[in-house]
Amino acid sequence: MTDFELNALLLSIKIGLTSTFIILIPGILIAWILAKKNFLGKTIIDALIHLPLVIPPIGIGYILLITFGNESLLGNFFFENFGINFSFSWIGAALACSIMSFPLLVRPIRVLIEAQDTKLEAAAKTLGSSDIKIFFTITLPLAYPGILAGFVLSFARSIGEFGATIAFVGNIPGETQTLPLALWLLIETSDNNNEIIRLGIISLCLALSALLLATSIEKTFLNKLRSSK
Repeated sequence: MTDFELNALLLSIKIGLTSTFIILIPGILIAWILAKKNFLGKTIIDALIHLPLVIPPIGIGYILLITFGNESLLGNFFFENFGINFSFSWIGAALACSIMSFPLLVRPIRVLIEAQDTKLEAAAKTLGSSDIKIFFTITLPLAYPGILAGFVLSFARSIGEFGATIAFVGNIPGETQTLPLALWLLIETSDNNNEIIRLGIISLCLALSALLLATSIEKTFLNKLRSSK
């Protein structure tokens, strides 16, 4: 593996893990709310969460650029107070990946929470347990396969993100040049098809491994759940 490929691979893993950890806790909370609560506007919120799956990624990148760019109010606030520069940095790439992968984190967690036996929570309530205690002692432990599956799926989506990333943070070697951006650069500039194919295989293997792991986790738990009923 060349230095070019290794740098892109390591940066993709770094950004993928960072972006997934950023959305992990919000994703769990949103999944729980959508699975357990009924309220006015729930359908709209559900649609907004899944919007990154259907909207052109470059549109998300442009929105991030005008919202968190150096000249924007939020971008200037974060830079002046925390020294965080989102534009043209790996942190901005992680933010873009977080938004694009958020629906894939929420979905499996929500499915696992909805599949839980409500009798367990009802029994806990009769024993005086609060909603918070039930969440941490029953709901969350039973949903851990969904959390793992969602984590892996969102990581896989992050390492494959292209449109929002290049629109928001550009294609800077060593800073924002992840595997998809490195592959795009090779396609545009390289005459060596072997380089392009090799980097494409690396990207494919990483993403496929993550998808197979996520599917295996979710399928194993759902099979155990069906067999226990």
